[in-house]
Amino acid sequence: MSRLTDAFQEDRNASSLQGSTPSVHRLEPQDRERWDEFVSVCPDATFFHRAGWQTVIERALGHKTWFLYAESGGEIQGVLPLAEINSRIFGHSLSSLPFCVYGGIAAISESGREVLDRAAQALASRLKIDYLEYRNLKIRHPDWPTKDLYVTFRKEIDPEVERNMQAIPRKQRAMVRKGIKAGLESTVDEDIERFFFAYSASVHRLGTPVFSKKYFRVLKEVFADDCELMIILQGGRTISGVMSFYFRDEVLPYYGGGTNEARELAANDFMYWELMRRACERGVKIFDFGRSKRNTGSFDFKKNWGFEPQRIHYEYQLHRAGTVPDHNPLNPRYQLFIKAWRKLPLPLANFIGPYVVRNLG
Repeated sequence: MSRLTDAFQEDRNASSLQGSTPSVHRLEPQDRERWDEFVSVCPDATFFHRAGWQTVIERALGHKTWFLYAESGGEIQGVLPLAEINSRIFGHSLSSLPFCVYGGIAAISESGREVLDRAAQALASRLKIDYLEYRNLKIRHPDWPTKDLYVTFRKEIDPEVERNMQAIPRKQRAMVRKGIKAGLESTVDEDIERFFFAYSASVHRLGTPVFSKKYFRVLKEVFADDCELMIILQGGRTISGVMSFYFRDEVLPYYGGGTNEARELAANDFMYWELMRRACERGVKIFDFGRSKRNTGSFDFKKNWGFEPQRIHYEYQLHRAGTVPDHNPLNPRYQLFIKAWRKLPLPLANFIGPYVVRNLG
């Protein structure tokens, strides 16, 4: 056993003596089914608490994970997925959960939440990281530094398709109809190639690094039918695409993008409507438009659909770092990088990008 595993074992032994305090364990392959059963019913849990993210982050991105759960009387009381990123450029962090919008502790008892919180803070100290990060929907540590940058957009889907169309504000509804008149069509793919073609072109225009094809293949493999690839076509040509996650009664469009033609054809507008329409027809109740930075094009686009922003509370316990991290395109220090990245040939950007983005989290 490693020194850290020994520490969790000591916590388990002490808890069994005390009787009432949950013990903390590290997720093992034989625990995955129990973990996901808990996540499926825990009100605090999100798609990003699923055990499959351990596989995705380790296999596709090469980072070490620490997926912890609290147990009492043979029943899971809470889960905390954590991943460690150790980068010479971007620092050494322990986060719940990098590459994900939401995270933090999902628990059904206060005792379960408390032991997981203590275990994470102790782990952060032993690993000598720069900071511990929780990506919460609710405030959990009012005394910790926070980042008031990201918001999420969530809205109920009406059971009637046409009512959802009519609920879209007039100007945005006109853009959706423009895409319909352009003869755009949607289809669902099992292979990531057409999606990646549209996605990589889009992020390159934005000047940001691309994830690898391997990352998207692993996501599709791990989450199977709960990970959907929808492609927008015109005359058989790929115009845009989106990878969405399904969780309980929610749909989350997560990675998306389009070719140079997409804006002229209103393809992204049509794409998100098609996703909403399809989700409505399969009985989904919540459309989670995902994270955006305040005062950006993405933020404005989602507000134009009639969605209201909801703050996400990213909380930080600083260890070796003196300030909250600021690794995002709005940081002035990255503007020269963004301008240079846009000038790279797309094949070169697609080759280099995964080595950069895997360390950003």
